[in-house]
Amino acid sequence: MRLLLVEDDNHVAAALSAVLARHGFEVTHARSGEEALQALVPEGAGFGVVLLDLGLPDQDGYEVCGKIRKRTGTPVIMVTARSDVRSRIHGLNLGADDYVVKPYDTGELLARIHAVSRRSVHEEAGPGGDSSLLLGPVRIELPTRQVTVDGSIIQLTRKEFDLLALLAQRPGVVFRREQIISEVWRTSWEGTGRTLEVHVASLRAKLRMPALIETVRGVGYRLVAPAL
Repeated sequence: MRLLLVEDDNHVAAALSAVLARHGFEVTHARSGEEALQALVPEGAGFGVVLLDLGLPDQDGYEVCGKIRKRTGTPVIMVTARSDVRSRIHGLNLGADDYVVKPYDTGELLARIHAVSRRSVHEEAGPGGDSSLLLGPVRIELPTRQVTVDGSIIQLTRKEFDLLALLAQRPGVVFRREQIISEVWRTSWEGTGRTLEVHVASLRAKLRMPALIETVRGVGYRLVAPAL
């Protein structure tokens, strides 16, 4: 797998690149946000994963993540010393697929790289069954990951789409919070529950349909199909 490592510290980058190379990765090292963005042209440039440090010399890593997400669907793992929940939520809301806090265990980092890579391949292949879901004025195109309301395209982040698609495949069924976190984020780390609440609130606002996703107190969420 080709991997883009965005890290301004050459010593850290050299050590991590050596480890990744021993595990079969072809690593390209970018030392700044602009260098990383150029490396991803065109359309991700064949990289399977981006490891993105937030402390870059030219741009804030969050800003770089947002720009990457606008250009490509390549999975992004943020690697940073910022461990507070608010920073994690902000990174995930910008479209990061995972968030690893320094210092980290190399084995955990490798596992997370493989996990986001597998999810990306699955999404590109597309799910089985119907290719689109129609819920009143809301249409969800699964292969293209596009959502429209009354024909107007709604811009969603990767996780917002995954959350909506999960709930929409079984309208009326209550999904437990733990189940949603497991299936959408593939994790159970502390703080993801708050991230889920943020994503639900964002979906309600973007779709302009606050009643579409119902909170089932103490359990989770379900999608209420609009009346035709």
